Amino acid sequence: MTDTGLAPLPATDRPDVAARLRDALLAASFTADGLLDLLGAPAYAALARSETVPALRATRGDTPLEALVRLFLLQQPVPHARVASVLPVEEALECGWLARVGGDEVAATVDVRPYGGPGGEDWFIVSDLGCAVGGAGGIGQRDESVVLGVGGASTTLAGITVRTPVASALDLGTGSGIQALHASQHATRVTATDLNPRALHITALTLALSGAPAADLREGSLFEPVRDDETFDLIVSNPPFVISPGARLTYRDGGMGGDDLCRSLVQRAGERLNEGGFAQFLANWQHVAGEDWQDRLRSWVPRGCDAWIVQREVQDITQYAELWLRDAGDHRQDPVEYQARYDAWLDEFEARKVKAVGFGWITLRRTGAAEPSVTVEEWPHPVEQPLGEVILAHFDRLDYLREHDDAALLEGHFRLVAEVVQEQVGLPGAEDPEHVVLRQHRGMRRATKVDTVGAGFAGVCDGTLSAGRILDAIAQLVGEDPVLLRDRTPAQIRLLVEQGFLEPVV
Repeated sequence: MTDTGLAPLPATDRPDVAARLRDALLAASFTADGLLDLLGAPAYAALARSETVPALRATRGDTPLEALVRLFLLQQPVPHARVASVLPVEEALECGWLARVGGDEVAATVDVRPYGGPGGEDWFIVSDLGCAVGGAGGIGQRDESVVLGVGGASTTLAGITVRTPVASALDLGTGSGIQALHASQHATRVTATDLNPRALHITALTLALSGAPAADLREGSLFEPVRDDETFDLIVSNPPFVISPGARLTYRDGGMGGDDLCRSLVQRAGERLNEGGFAQFLANWQHVAGEDWQDRLRSWVPRGCDAWIVQREVQDITQYAELWLRDAGDHRQDPVEYQARYDAWLDEFEARKVKAVGFGWITLRRTGAAEPSVTVEEWPHPVEQPLGEVILAHFDRLDYLREHDDAALLEGHFRLVAEVVQEQVGLPGAEDPEHVVLRQHRGMRRATKVDTVGAGFAGVCDGTLSAGRILDAIAQLVGEDPVLLRDRTPAQIRLLVEQGFLEPVV
């Protein structure tokens, strides 16, 4: 490994030491729940923002857990004798997890942060010192090869990923290994790539310390280390998607012009997916003057793939530049240099006619359908994670709608999804509402306007009667021609199914 100026990493060839460390950490309740109990909610939340003072105040005692928090999370030297009462300290020193400092103290060489898995697993995410919180934390000037831990982007991708059992999964740009760790729970074989050899090393540490199976780790950019004949059932990536002038920081800057890295990643994923397989990414994309951003993203979708693309946030170019300048700590440096870098960012955007930058999720599914479905939408509202099952259900519903014309739809049976409520909107005292809204309280938490027929139809859908028979009953109640009602309602039923308000009963 080339010299990056960063601290040497623990050895990866001693799984026995990693296992003993794991046992010792768990015995001391060095877990996500244990930290919350020790620190309390405010200090625990502050630690997630890289603010350490509350946690330092909460760990002034002499319990084993307090010693571990100071050692691995707060990067404070701890007396050798105190650590020896908790950890296999000599083995940890020999393998490089710890280093001797001062007279009789030891210090951690990496950050080790407890992380709760979706099934209650006690996992540990390893990262470089001072970089446990991924994303724009403003931790300070960073080495280009630094490896960050878990941030909002990491947990977002983990939450939206479809978690069905698969034979093979590919994690592109693995970083600290959180996506590979999740995939190891439902994939027989996990392959992880990264341009940064330090990231692959840390991924191996994360998996070993978490008690997860080892992954096939390959050095190279994105798909480069993947053989021409390899395909996968699941591909995930939280890539270096930041649109920046140059590629100063490996962990975040893509190194291609504009949003070309994200576009290339999406377009190349299709040929790497097995039939029915999913590829899921976080991405940034440009809003270019004179172009429709939705059309821009539709052009990224590879042939033979359904797609669901959700824009979660949009920032103008000044907000975007400031966010990532702070991420690198540039706001704390020489003001003249900061201004020059800010100017360079704006020059780059102006040259490309970029007015804003979008952020969101991209999900592809390989399909044999003659006409793949591509949905591109903006949804900046709160959602309920995890969304993996919601995303899987979305594509299942697409299949159903694709296979059922209007006549078949009216023969179908549907059920109103749990926790959907009806709201009536209108002036106080009015006899009839101006409109009716159906609102989800789970998943995407959508809201959609419906007419009185749509509201009545949804309200009685419990799977027992066909859609056509329900419409015939509604027609009789409101005195409308049942043939005309059957004619105009399927479009509304399709929308309610597509958006997840109704589910087919098959």
